[in-house]
Amino acid sequence: MYSPEPQSITFSTLINDIDKGIIKIPQFQRDFVWSIEESAKLIDSIIKGYPIGTFILWESQEKLRSVRNIGGAELPDTPLGSMVQYVLDGQQRMTSLYASLKGLQIQREKGSDNFSEIYVDLVANDEDSIIITNVEDRDATEVISLRNLLHGGIPVLMEYPKTMYQKLEEYKNRLQTYRFSTILLRGASIEIATEVFTRLNVGGKSLTVFEIMVAKTYDDGQRFDLSQKYEQLIARLEQVGYETIPDITVLQTISVILVRECTRKNILKLDKQNFIDIWDDVVDAIERAVEYFRNYYRIPVSKILPYNALIVPFSYFFYNHPDKPVNDIKNYLDDFFWRVSLSERYSSSTETKLAQDIKKIDLILNEELPRYEFQVETSKDFIINNGGFSANRSFIKAILCLMAYQEPKSFNDNSIVRMNNDWLKQANSRNYHHFFPRAYLKKQGEDEFYINHIANITIVDDFLNKRRIRAQAPSKYMATFQQENKDLLKTMKTHLIDDLNSYGIWNDDYDAFFDCRAQKISNELTKRIIQQPVGILKN
Repeated sequence: MYSPEPQSITFSTLINDIDKGIIKIPQFQRDFVWSIEESAKLIDSIIKGYPIGTFILWESQEKLRSVRNIGGAELPDTPLGSMVQYVLDGQQRMTSLYASLKGLQIQREKGSDNFSEIYVDLVANDEDSIIITNVEDRDATEVISLRNLLHGGIPVLMEYPKTMYQKLEEYKNRLQTYRFSTILLRGASIEIATEVFTRLNVGGKSLTVFEIMVAKTYDDGQRFDLSQKYEQLIARLEQVGYETIPDITVLQTISVILVRECTRKNILKLDKQNFIDIWDDVVDAIERAVEYFRNYYRIPVSKILPYNALIVPFSYFFYNHPDKPVNDIKNYLDDFFWRVSLSERYSSSTETKLAQDIKKIDLILNEELPRYEFQVETSKDFIINNGGFSANRSFIKAILCLMAYQEPKSFNDNSIVRMNNDWLKQANSRNYHHFFPRAYLKKQGEDEFYINHIANITIVDDFLNKRRIRAQAPSKYMATFQQENKDLLKTMKTHLIDDLNSYGIWNDDYDAFFDCRAQKISNELTKRIIQQPVGILKN
């Protein structure tokens, strides 16, 4: 058990504990953002004896990933045999004090601030600001820098008239004897400490699970830093176009492998050593899952993966099945992928459904076909009614994956179309092309829903999309490509367009094109689902 201990400490004790490396700023605290002016107001409150709030410190033997350089100062490690005290509340105030008293140069994104330029106004009344930052045109005997007041000694003080000695002594004494209110949490777990931090920062940004786990799993002796490990993983995934996988997906993957659940509560309860021990094997499983998405489903970039959460069950599969799936196992796994994607399964209650789906993956690993408690619709009518193009919907992304599987070629020269995550961040992506151009269909009076429909989308490169096709009728721009590309029919098959005549391309018949393409998409999706009656999940 732990108990909060109210305490009060002096100015010098606080600064000395920071200097010694006893007081640290945990990684999940935000950067120091206070200005010199804000810091001056804080010290003005202290010199006037006003309360400035309570510092809440968490005393722990756990060595977290902490910011050693408070305010940019080089600080030592916590001494051997000493408990470290992490600042849970009051970091901005504490860093302001330290930077001001040390006269630190604080680096900002734009330039730097010199915290030695904080002064005491020796002729100010208590109603005025005693601590100031602007001493331009002031008499040198009426102001003294904060650092000189506290550390200047006799030589500095003797430069001031004797009439100022009492004021100098009084202000110095006020600062040195000021007692800071603190609450020390002794013996609290990291879960309690981070919960305290989160509640204290209700008005600000709550800690993410990842930020807490970075703190919890940090181990200097084992050289384990989750933040760095994740960055290294993303750097490798970026080389294959999968850099958009979020940190929570990685944590969910570790959690389902260790405890078969992945709620926030489950993740925060994971044993630190088990987490560290399994990291490399989980990374290997994630990379195998990504390789499978790229090679078997031919999904070239993570931005069109229907759900990032699909990484979780597939990584679980490859953690337990290092070899490539074949025969029934492969068919059952593929069926699972398309069912989850087309049913938009992970759009709500994701963690609960992931836990359910791990049981399905267990059946697949045992070469058994899971029974599903939901049906998947792949009919032409369903695609027409639900195919309004939105690049963020898993149903639409699944169809984009279907298109990417065909390895679409460029209309004019049959070269491979490359997809790019950066391009796909935009709603008007350079990779997405309306086969019947929007401007053309608008002139024909076509309804917006049918204009901006997945059945009218093809995957092309930016050059064709913006420069060659533009708003031309399909019969016109396709006639040009027919002259340039002798294999145009083969090219169009890679875009799920089987025939230029029946698809109404040569006579600009959008109704025929729309109907044929919706049917083609339906046929291809239906092939990927193992038909079975809707069952009640028994496991």
